[in-house]
Amino acid sequence: MAAEHGDFTRRWEPGPRLKGLWRGALDLVFPPQTLDGGPRPLAGGLSTTAWSRIHFLDGPVCDGCGAPFEYDLGARCPACLAKPRGFDRARAACLYDETSREPILKLKHADRTDLAPLMARWLSRAAWELIDDADAIAPVPLHRLRLLSRRYNQAAEIARALSRLTGTPYLPDALVRRRGTDSQAGKSGSGRRRNVAGAFEVPPSRRGRVAGLRILLVDDVLTTGATAEGCARALKAAGASAVDLAVVARVKQAAGLTI
Repeated sequence: MAAEHGDFTRRWEPGPRLKGLWRGALDLVFPPQTLDGGPRPLAGGLSTTAWSRIHFLDGPVCDGCGAPFEYDLGARCPACLAKPRGFDRARAACLYDETSREPILKLKHADRTDLAPLMARWLSRAAWELIDDADAIAPVPLHRLRLLSRRYNQAAEIARALSRLTGTPYLPDALVRRRGTDSQAGKSGSGRRRNVAGAFEVPPSRRGRVAGLRILLVDDVLTTGATAEGCARALKAAGASAVDLAVVARVKQAAGLTI
């Protein structure tokens, strides 16, 4: 009887096909608008003008940090060669600039979680090699107090959408941020590393879920890499065989851009 009661009270959620039908019906009633105020797109997202201004990283990049190369050097950048990072490889879909900044901040601060599937599609193209090698996808976590105030974790929204798109298992709670940290904005590289030092961990009860796996860590923006490195070290300490990183955008020059 208890099992029947549990089945009755289980929350019902529509399947992917039904969600798609609903989304299509809504698009007919409320045609999708562009994020940048340009001409109406064929589907929700950027206008063709704004799309052409986004600097997608389609060319050769450093295998270590994902920084773009002007030519295919077949190696890692001098910074990665001089000081290997906590994560193994990184890829970014685009550069973080005035054009890509708007949709990223809308997802992060303006409740535009509907943008997560769009950014997951960007990642599926830019980080396909890392996705092919990944055993599971995990997001960079927020501290519980920040999650309470923001109501959602933008990295988790992207990671969940990427998991659904690629069929790669999703580990939403593999990592936790065990202490609150100040905002990374405006801090130097060394300041960012000090700010997140020891902030991340894999709880003992979840270490068996990451041990031996190659984890794809997902975040929205890569600046100095301090946060991603802290997460990667925590995952490896829990037994992960490798940690790669996929971000929507990476900063080329941080000056003047708020994240």
